[in-house]
Amino acid sequence: MNDNDTKRLSRLVAILTQFQTKRILTAPELALKFSVSNRTIYRDIKALEQAGVPILTEDGKGYTLMEGYRVPPVMFTENQANALILAEQLVLKNKDTSFIKDYTEAIDKIKAVLRNTMKEKANLLAERTRFDQNINRERNSNNLSDLQFCITSFYLAKIEYINEANEGSVRLIEAFALLHTQENWLLVAWCRLRNGFRYFRLDRIRKLEVLTEKFTPHKMTLQEFFDRNHGER
Repeated sequence: MNDNDTKRLSRLVAILTQFQTKRILTAPELALKFSVSNRTIYRDIKALEQAGVPILTEDGKGYTLMEGYRVPPVMFTENQANALILAEQLVLKNKDTSFIKDYTEAIDKIKAVLRNTMKEKANLLAERTRFDQNINRERNSNNLSDLQFCITSFYLAKIEYINEANEGSVRLIEAFALLHTQENWLLVAWCRLRNGFRYFRLDRIRKLEVLTEKFTPHKMTLQEFFDRNHGER
């Protein structure tokens, strides 16, 4: 196998990995990522199809894997595994309990696919790595995971909120985005009570209920929100 064949094989595997992380992929974004032409990507997609990978084309959108098809588990290098362990320690600095729980459960699943020797090294590194900011393990919210679900699935939520003046109110909100500051998570949401976008500090949300009603997604990016809106608490 010559160098070009090796590079192509590596690229084909990397494209498969990309299909595990995104539902839709386009030839231009793959070409940009791997520094090749669109034509090369077209040939790569055809090669994967010929190898039995069920790649579907969605008109006007791009390529996607057939629903239910699973790519074999990804194997991590030792450096990649170590990077994930380091990221876990950064996550432990977070003050939202639900986020920490979901991430640590995901890391446990990742550790399960590591070779035994690498697993031992990963556990050792986890034991020997700490950040000053997470020693006391202070937690001040437990709603991040539910809000992520509301953002991606467009479910309306009802919250009991305490503002900076210590005044309470009940709000129906359409969750739009999450921002992380040095001290707290901020939720950007359309507030039906105020009829506009507002910022909500997660540590001021006393109760959150995910409703069964869905809202119409807001057709803009987060950057467009920043450009157009100045939300108020």
